[in-house]
Amino acid sequence: MSIQVNIQKSLGDFQLHINFRSDCKRIGILGASGCGKSMTLKSIAGIETPDLGTIEVDGKVFFNHEKKINRKPQKRNVGYLFQNYALFPTMTVEKNIAAGLSGSKKEQQLRVAEMIEKFRLHGLEQRLPSQLSGGQQQRVAFARMMAYEPDLILLDEPFSALDLYLKDQLQRELAEMLEDFEGTVIMVSHNRDEIYRFSEELLVMEKGHISVSGKTEQLFENPLTKEAARLTGCKNISKAEKVGPHTVKAIDWDVLLETEKEIPDQLQWIGYRAHEFLPIWGEKASNTIPVKIASIAQLPFERNYYMDNGISWFVQRDKLSEIEEKGVPDSLQFD
Repeated sequence: MSIQVNIQKSLGDFQLHINFRSDCKRIGILGASGCGKSMTLKSIAGIETPDLGTIEVDGKVFFNHEKKINRKPQKRNVGYLFQNYALFPTMTVEKNIAAGLSGSKKEQQLRVAEMIEKFRLHGLEQRLPSQLSGGQQQRVAFARMMAYEPDLILLDEPFSALDLYLKDQLQRELAEMLEDFEGTVIMVSHNRDEIYRFSEELLVMEKGHISVSGKTEQLFENPLTKEAARLTGCKNISKAEKVGPHTVKAIDWDVLLETEKEIPDQLQWIGYRAHEFLPIWGEKASNTIPVKIASIAQLPFERNYYMDNGISWFVQRDKLSEIEEKGVPDSLQFD
Protein backbone atom coordinates (compact mmCIF):
# COMPACT_ATOMS: atom_id res chain seq x y z
CA MET A 1 0.00 0.00 0.00
CA SER A 2 1.22 3.49 -0.82
CA ILE A 3 0.13 6.78 0.67
CA GLN A 4 0.69 10.21 -0.83
CA VAL A 5 -0.18 13.41 1.03
CA ASN A 6 0.44 16.94 -0.24
CA ILE A 7 -1.84 19.37 1.59
CA GLN A 8 -2.01 22.89 2.95
CA LYS A 9 -4.28 24.22 5.67
CA SER A 10 -4.40 27.49 7.58
CA LEU A 11 -5.75 27.72 11.10
CA GLY A 12 -5.38 31.27 12.39
CA ASP A 13 -1.65 32.03 12.36
CA PHE A 14 -0.75 28.34 12.03
CA GLN A 15 0.14 27.05 8.55
CA LEU A 16 0.18 23.32 7.83
CA HIS A 17 2.05 22.27 4.69
CA ILE A 18 2.63 18.51 4.55
CA ASN A 19 4.17 16.70 1.59
CA PHE A 20 5.21 13.04 1.74
CA ARG A 21 4.89 9.75 -0.10
CA SER A 22 5.54 6.34 1.44
CA ASP A 23 5.21 2.63 0.67
CA CYS A 24 6.10 1.58 4.23
CA LYS A 25 3.64 -0.34 6.40
CA ARG A 26 4.61 1.34 9.68
CA ILE A 27 5.12 5.11 9.57
CA GLY A 28 5.90 7.29 12.57
CA ILE A 29 5.41 11.05 12.79
CA LEU A 30 7.51 12.64 15.53
CA GLY A 31 7.10 16.24 16.61
CA ALA A 32 6.62 18.60 19.52
CA SER A 33 3.13 19.48 20.75
CA GLY A 34 1.39 21.93 18.42
CA CYS A 35 3.45 21.12 15.31
CA GLY A 36 0.42 19.82 13.36
CA LYS A 37 0.70 16.04 13.85
CA SER A 38 -2.94 15.45 14.83
CA MET A 39 -4.20 17.87 12.15
CA THR A 40 -2.31 15.79 9.56
CA LEU A 41 -4.01 12.58 10.74
CA LYS A 42 -7.44 14.24 10.86
CA SER A 43 -6.96 15.49 7.30
CA ILE A 44 -6.13 11.95 6.10
CA ALA A 45 -9.17 10.57 7.97
CA GLY A 46 -11.48 13.26 6.57
CA ILE A 47 -12.26 14.86 9.94
CA GLU A 48 -10.46 18.05 8.82
CA THR A 49 -10.64 19.43 5.27
CA PRO A 50 -7.41 20.91 3.82
CA ASP A 51 -7.51 24.22 1.98
CA LEU A 52 -5.40 22.91 -0.92
CA GLY A 53 -3.74 19.75 -2.19
CA THR A 54 -4.32 16.02 -2.57
CA ILE A 55 -4.51 12.88 -0.43
CA GLU A 56 -4.27 9.51 -2.15
CA VAL A 57 -4.12 6.05 -0.52
CA ASP A 58 -3.34 2.98 -2.62
CA GLY A 59 -4.61 4.66 -5.77
CA LYS A 60 -7.84 5.88 -4.15
CA VAL A 61 -8.29 9.66 -4.13
CA PHE A 62 -9.46 10.77 -0.68
CA PHE A 63 -9.09 14.47 -1.38
CA ASN A 64 -8.29 16.60 -4.41
CA HIS A 65 -8.99 20.29 -4.05
CA GLU A 66 -8.70 21.11 -7.78
CA LYS A 67 -11.05 18.28 -8.82
CA LYS A 68 -13.40 19.02 -5.90
CA ILE A 69 -13.07 15.47 -4.54
CA ASN A 70 -13.51 15.02 -0.78
CA ARG A 71 -14.58 11.53 0.27
CA LYS A 72 -16.62 11.36 3.44
CA PRO A 73 -14.78 9.82 6.43
CA GLN A 74 -16.96 6.68 6.37
CA LYS A 75 -16.08 6.13 2.70
CA ARG A 76 -12.31 6.22 3.28
CA ASN A 77 -12.16 2.94 5.24
CA VAL A 78 -9.71 4.45 7.73
CA GLY A 79 -9.49 3.36 11.36
CA TYR A 80 -8.70 6.20 13.79
CA LEU A 81 -7.61 5.56 17.39
CA PHE A 82 -7.96 8.79 19.38
CA GLN A 83 -5.83 9.76 22.41
CA ASN A 84 -8.73 9.16 24.82
CA TYR A 85 -10.12 6.19 22.79
CA ALA A 86 -13.47 8.09 22.33
CA LEU A 87 -15.63 5.22 23.63
CA PHE A 88 -19.33 5.94 24.12
CA PRO A 89 -19.63 6.23 27.93
CA THR A 90 -23.24 4.97 28.18
CA MET A 91 -22.74 1.98 25.87
CA THR A 92 -21.53 -1.47 26.89
CA VAL A 93 -18.40 -3.02 25.40
CA GLU A 94 -20.53 -5.01 22.94
CA LYS A 95 -22.48 -1.96 21.82
CA ASN A 96 -19.32 0.15 21.49
CA ILE A 97 -17.81 -2.45 19.16
CA ALA A 98 -21.06 -2.72 17.15
CA ALA A 99 -21.53 1.06 16.83
CA GLY A 100 -21.78 1.96 13.17
CA LEU A 101 -21.46 -1.59 11.79
CA SER A 102 -23.56 -2.27 8.71
CA GLY A 103 -25.26 -5.53 7.74
CA SER A 104 -28.00 -7.58 9.39
CA LYS A 105 -28.30 -7.92 13.16
CA LYS A 106 -26.95 -11.46 12.97
CA GLU A 107 -23.95 -10.37 10.89
CA GLN A 108 -23.21 -7.61 13.40
CA GLN A 109 -23.44 -10.05 16.32
CA LEU A 110 -21.05 -12.46 14.60
CA ARG A 111 -18.57 -9.66 13.90
CA VAL A 112 -18.73 -8.41 17.51
CA ALA A 113 -18.21 -11.97 18.82
CA GLU A 114 -15.18 -12.30 16.55
CA MET A 115 -13.70 -9.07 17.92
CA ILE A 116 -14.43 -10.10 21.55
CA GLU A 117 -12.46 -13.31 20.89
CA LYS A 118 -9.60 -11.66 19.00
CA PHE A 119 -9.01 -8.89 21.55
CA ARG A 120 -9.47 -11.00 24.70
CA LEU A 121 -12.59 -9.21 25.98
CA HIS A 122 -14.52 -12.23 27.31
CA GLY A 123 -16.47 -11.42 30.46
CA LEU A 124 -16.39 -7.67 29.75
CA GLU A 125 -19.19 -7.59 27.15
CA GLN A 126 -21.76 -5.88 29.41
CA ARG A 127 -19.40 -3.46 31.15
CA LEU A 128 -19.34 0.29 30.55
CA PRO A 129 -16.07 2.06 29.67
CA SER A 130 -15.87 3.56 33.20
CA GLN A 131 -15.71 -0.01 34.58
CA LEU A 132 -12.66 -0.91 32.47
CA SER A 133 -8.91 -0.47 33.02
CA GLY A 134 -6.84 1.65 30.62
CA GLY A 135 -5.63 -1.47 28.83
CA GLN A 136 -9.14 -2.87 28.49
CA GLN A 137 -10.41 0.47 27.12
CA GLN A 138 -7.64 0.44 24.53
CA ARG A 139 -8.55 -3.10 23.45
CA VAL A 140 -12.24 -2.15 23.12
CA ALA A 141 -11.35 0.93 21.04
CA PHE A 142 -9.08 -1.18 18.87
CA ALA A 143 -11.75 -3.91 18.50
CA ARG A 144 -14.31 -1.29 17.43
CA MET A 145 -11.86 0.09 14.88
CA MET A 146 -10.86 -3.33 13.50
CA ALA A 147 -14.50 -4.46 13.24
CA TYR A 148 -14.72 -2.23 10.13
CA GLU A 149 -11.73 -4.00 8.51
CA PRO A 150 -9.92 -0.72 7.72
CA ASP A 151 -7.28 -0.44 4.99
CA LEU A 152 -5.38 2.25 6.92
CA ILE A 153 -4.99 2.78 10.66
CA LEU A 154 -4.17 6.14 12.27
CA LEU A 155 -2.94 6.22 15.88
CA ASP A 156 -3.07 9.63 17.54
CA GLU A 157 -0.75 9.66 20.60
CA PRO A 158 -2.39 6.44 21.87
CA PHE A 159 -0.24 6.21 25.03
CA SER A 160 0.10 9.87 26.00
CA ALA A 161 -2.08 9.76 29.13
CA LEU A 162 -0.65 6.55 30.62
CA ASP A 163 1.95 5.94 33.32
CA LEU A 164 5.26 4.32 32.31
CA TYR A 165 4.41 0.77 33.38
CA LEU A 166 1.02 0.73 31.68
CA LYS A 167 2.46 2.47 28.61
CA ASP A 168 5.08 -0.26 28.14
CA GLN A 169 2.47 -3.00 28.60
CA LEU A 170 0.03 -1.44 26.12
CA GLN A 171 2.75 -0.80 23.54
CA ARG A 172 3.48 -4.53 23.56
CA GLU A 173 -0.23 -5.35 23.33
CA LEU A 174 -0.70 -2.94 20.42
CA ALA A 175 2.25 -4.51 18.57
CA GLU A 176 0.61 -7.94 19.02
CA MET A 177 -2.77 -6.65 17.82
CA LEU A 178 -1.16 -5.21 14.68
CA GLU A 179 0.93 -8.29 13.85
CA ASP A 180 -1.50 -9.70 11.30
CA PHE A 181 -2.69 -6.34 9.92
CA GLU A 182 -1.52 -6.08 6.32
CA GLY A 183 -2.41 -2.42 5.78
CA THR A 184 -0.50 0.76 6.60
CA VAL A 185 -0.38 2.16 10.14
CA ILE A 186 0.61 5.77 10.89
CA MET A 187 1.32 6.74 14.48
CA VAL A 188 1.97 10.28 15.69
CA SER A 189 3.78 10.95 18.95
CA HIS A 190 6.10 13.37 20.71
CA ASN A 191 7.74 10.38 22.45
CA ARG A 192 10.91 9.21 20.68
CA ASP A 193 10.93 5.74 22.34
CA GLU A 194 7.39 4.96 21.14
CA ILE A 195 8.23 6.04 17.60
CA TYR A 196 11.54 4.14 17.51
CA ARG A 197 9.87 0.98 18.77
CA PHE A 198 6.97 1.21 16.32
CA SER A 199 8.00 2.66 12.97
CA GLU A 200 10.06 1.62 9.95
CA GLU A 201 9.92 5.09 8.41
CA LEU A 202 10.02 8.36 10.30
CA LEU A 203 8.72 11.82 9.45
CA VAL A 204 9.95 14.60 11.75
CA MET A 205 7.53 17.53 11.91
CA GLU A 206 8.41 21.07 12.88
CA LYS A 207 6.00 24.04 12.89
CA GLY A 208 3.54 22.59 10.39
CA HIS A 209 5.92 20.95 7.92
CA ILE A 210 8.13 17.86 7.60
CA SER A 211 11.73 18.90 8.24
CA VAL A 212 13.36 15.50 7.61
CA SER A 213 12.22 11.98 6.71
CA GLY A 214 13.80 8.58 6.21
CA LYS A 215 14.30 5.15 7.76
CA THR A 216 13.77 5.41 11.52
CA GLU A 217 17.06 3.82 12.63
CA GLN A 218 19.06 5.93 10.18
CA LEU A 219 17.46 9.20 11.34
CA PHE A 220 18.15 8.39 14.99
CA GLU A 221 21.77 7.72 14.00
CA ASN A 222 22.04 10.86 11.84
CA PRO A 223 19.12 13.25 12.50
CA LEU A 224 20.27 15.84 9.89
CA THR A 225 18.67 18.89 11.57
CA LYS A 226 18.86 20.50 15.00
CA GLU A 227 15.16 19.90 15.70
CA ALA A 228 15.35 16.25 14.62
CA ALA A 229 18.40 15.76 16.85
CA ARG A 230 16.56 17.29 19.82
CA LEU A 231 13.40 15.24 19.21
CA THR A 232 15.38 12.00 18.93
CA GLY A 233 16.93 12.63 22.35
CA CYS A 234 20.25 14.38 21.70
CA LYS A 235 21.06 16.39 24.86
CA ASN A 236 24.20 18.15 23.60
CA ILE A 237 23.84 20.51 20.65
CA SER A 238 26.27 23.33 19.88
CA LYS A 239 26.50 25.99 17.20
CA ALA A 240 29.26 24.82 14.88
CA GLU A 241 31.71 26.29 12.41
CA LYS A 242 33.74 24.42 9.80
CA VAL A 243 37.45 25.15 10.27
CA GLY A 244 38.91 22.61 7.82
CA PRO A 245 37.86 19.52 5.84
CA HIS A 246 38.02 17.38 9.01
CA THR A 247 38.00 20.03 11.74
CA VAL A 248 34.98 21.70 13.30
CA LYS A 249 34.69 24.20 16.12
CA ALA A 250 31.87 23.56 18.60
CA ILE A 251 31.31 27.20 19.51
CA ASP A 252 29.14 26.72 22.62
CA TRP A 253 31.63 24.22 24.11
CA ASP A 254 34.75 26.12 22.93
CA VAL A 255 36.47 23.02 21.54
CA LEU A 256 37.98 21.96 18.20
CA LEU A 257 36.95 18.47 17.07
CA GLU A 258 38.59 16.27 14.44
CA THR A 259 36.28 14.05 12.37
CA GLU A 260 36.85 10.99 10.17
CA LYS A 261 34.22 12.03 7.61
CA GLU A 262 34.66 15.23 5.64
CA ILE A 263 32.62 18.09 7.10
CA PRO A 264 29.92 19.52 4.79
CA ASP A 265 30.09 23.24 3.99
CA GLN A 266 26.47 23.80 5.10
CA LEU A 267 27.13 22.54 8.65
CA GLN A 268 25.49 24.78 11.28
CA TRP A 269 25.24 22.61 14.39
CA ILE A 270 26.98 19.64 15.97
CA GLY A 271 25.24 17.19 18.29
CA TYR A 272 26.56 14.51 20.63
CA ARG A 273 24.54 12.04 22.66
CA ALA A 274 25.00 12.17 26.42
CA HIS A 275 25.69 8.42 26.83
CA GLU A 276 28.48 8.25 24.23
CA PHE A 277 31.34 10.16 25.91
CA LEU A 278 34.47 8.22 26.85
CA PRO A 279 35.94 9.14 30.26
CA ILE A 280 39.68 9.93 30.22
CA TRP A 281 41.92 9.91 33.30
CA GLY A 282 45.31 11.63 33.24
CA GLU A 283 46.50 11.23 29.67
CA LYS A 284 45.92 13.94 27.09
CA ALA A 285 43.86 12.81 24.15
CA SER A 286 42.34 14.34 21.03
CA ASN A 287 38.72 15.46 20.87
CA THR A 288 38.42 16.02 24.61
CA ILE A 289 36.99 18.63 26.94
CA PRO A 290 37.95 19.08 30.61
CA VAL A 291 35.43 17.88 33.19
CA LYS A 292 34.04 20.73 35.30
CA ILE A 293 30.90 19.48 37.01
CA ALA A 294 28.14 21.94 37.86
CA SER A 295 25.63 19.40 39.23
CA ILE A 296 24.85 15.68 39.45
CA ALA A 297 21.51 13.84 39.29
CA GLN A 298 21.40 10.34 40.79
CA LEU A 299 18.72 8.30 38.99
CA PRO A 300 17.68 4.66 39.54
CA PHE A 301 19.57 3.28 36.53
CA GLU A 302 22.11 5.98 35.70
CA ARG A 303 23.94 9.02 37.00
CA ASN A 304 23.72 12.29 35.08
CA TYR A 305 26.56 14.82 35.20
CA TYR A 306 25.93 18.39 34.05
CA MET A 307 29.02 20.47 33.13
CA ASP A 308 29.42 24.21 33.58
CA ASN A 309 29.75 24.57 29.78
CA GLY A 310 26.25 23.12 29.30
CA ILE A 311 27.30 19.59 28.33
CA SER A 312 25.36 16.62 29.74
CA TRP A 313 27.12 13.31 30.38
CA PHE A 314 24.96 10.32 31.31
CA VAL A 315 26.56 7.20 32.80
CA GLN A 316 24.56 3.98 32.99
CA ARG A 317 24.66 1.96 36.18
CA ASP A 318 26.83 -0.86 34.79
CA LYS A 319 29.62 1.66 34.02
CA LEU A 320 29.56 3.52 37.33
CA SER A 321 31.97 1.16 39.12
CA GLU A 322 34.95 2.50 37.12
CA ILE A 323 34.13 6.08 38.15
CA GLU A 324 33.65 5.08 41.78
CA GLU A 325 37.02 3.31 41.68
CA LYS A 326 39.05 5.98 39.81
CA GLY A 327 37.10 9.11 40.69
CA VAL A 328 35.69 11.71 38.31
CA PRO A 329 37.68 11.71 35.02
CA ASP A 330 39.90 14.61 34.00
CA SER A 331 38.27 14.93 30.62
CA LEU A 332 35.59 13.51 28.33
CA GLN A 333 36.36 12.33 24.83
CA PHE A 334 34.06 12.64 21.84
CA ASP A 335 34.28 9.15 20.36
